[in-house]
Amino acid sequence: MKRSLLFLADGFEEIEALTVVDVMRRAGMDVKTVSIKDSHKVIGAHGITVEADMLIAEADMENVEWMITPGGMPGSTHLSNCETLSRALRKHHSAGGKIAAICAAPAVVLYPLGILDGKEATCYPGFESECKNAVMRDASIITSEELITANGPATALRFALAIVANSMGEGIAQEVGSGMLHYPRTMNFYF
Repeated sequence: MKRSLLFLADGFEEIEALTVVDVMRRAGMDVKTVSIKDSHKVIGAHGITVEADMLIAEADMENVEWMITPGGMPGSTHLSNCETLSRALRKHHSAGGKIAAICAAPAVVLYPLGILDGKEATCYPGFESECKNAVMRDASIITSEELITANGPATALRFALAIVANSMGEGIAQEVGSGMLHYPRTMNFYF
């Protein structure tokens, strides 16, 4: 299985980033956190400091399964302003790579790169008006084969399980979710 990368910038939404990493690792997926700064220490939107696995300058962004951008402000703005990340996301998208974004990140990070053009997506309420060429939905999560978007912190667990379901199958996602005592009315995480 290919490695996945979750990108961190000061002001990231802690629940959205750490839930995704935790769930993917519980499922046995290889996911690494990547600081877009010159320091491994990244401070979240609520003052929680996280030590990233690597710096963006060290990250091999070729042959990656998922590129994941958590939301949070000003974290999403910092991610959007990182030219190295923007180039990598564009290249990954052009090659048919999988991208997941939650909260403000779909609108602030992905939309300006053209990644959402003509696609169904969701984001934190209020940011959808910036996405004129996307088909923005009032939904907690929107999934497709190569793109998963979610609307905010309360959706972080379901967002993470959707990534697992896409890569490893519905059964593994159900197993991980059940082990975490997550029993939604329907376990339809994928599509």
